[in-house]
Amino acid sequence: MTDPVNRTILLLDIERFSHRDDVEQAYLRRMLYDITDRALHSAGIDETLRLRADRGDSVMELIDANASVTALLRALLTKVPAELRAVNRMASRSAQIRLRGVVAGGFVAIDEHAGWVGSDLNHACRLLDAEVLRDALRERADDFALCVSDALYAGVVRHDHPGVPADGFHRVSVASKNGPLTAWLYGPVPGTAADEASGTALGTGADHGETGEGKAPGGSGDRPAPLPAPEGRRGNPAPGPCFRGPVTIGGGTVHGDQNNLTGNQITGDIHLGGGRRRERGEDA
Repeated sequence: MTDPVNRTILLLDIERFSHRDDVEQAYLRRMLYDITDRALHSAGIDETLRLRADRGDSVMELIDANASVTALLRALLTKVPAELRAVNRMASRSAQIRLRGVVAGGFVAIDEHAGWVGSDLNHACRLLDAEVLRDALRERADDFALCVSDALYAGVVRHDHPGVPADGFHRVSVASKNGPLTAWLYGPVPGTAADEASGTALGTGADHGETGEGKAPGGSGDRPAPLPAPEGRRGNPAPGPCFRGPVTIGGGTVHGDQNNLTGNQITGDIHLGGGRRRERGEDA
């Protein structure tokens, strides 16, 4: 096995490759190689600066560490979507090609069977297979979804080079058998638009403060709902105070039947049928 050397790792994978027949798969592989070659050529990365491994439905490129990663990212964000549009507009439905892509960096060795070995390469492959990247491609209209490793984001993307907008990348967490991996997805995170529309951010719950989840029925959210009407009077408002006969309130007398005296403040002495109670409830 060779000594590990530092390389930029590029992975591109065809969506739903196994759903096609042999003829369609052969066509898609040709398109994948053509699109990859054009993108690398536009980034100034010729065949002397890269090694290629074939994975059937995907391609792996080990790129010389001296090649410009910024130029590679710029080509992936502009050249690849344009190439996909050009190919797909002339292709039948069964021959449409859509790609997931990953760019990472790390140390890779080559064994005696010409195989590639390295934990950094393993991490890149796990990013390519991540559900969040698959979901992102399903939601995209431009037929391409790209993410980069955390180290590549920190070393290149976050510096906001021309053609590689840092604010276009969003941090995501990818589950793996060795624990979660951090990656940066270009474009919207899957599900974010729907969650924001419903008032819930991705991965968080809505904060309802101290009023409980949502509002109480008939209430405003910061007070309990009104009590139901007494049994036998469902659908009608609960009755207020009902006085029969003369009532003396604060020196004045109310005659006749008076029902539902609500919303008023009563002060002074109250005389009911000869008895008297003060406003604080003291006996006469």
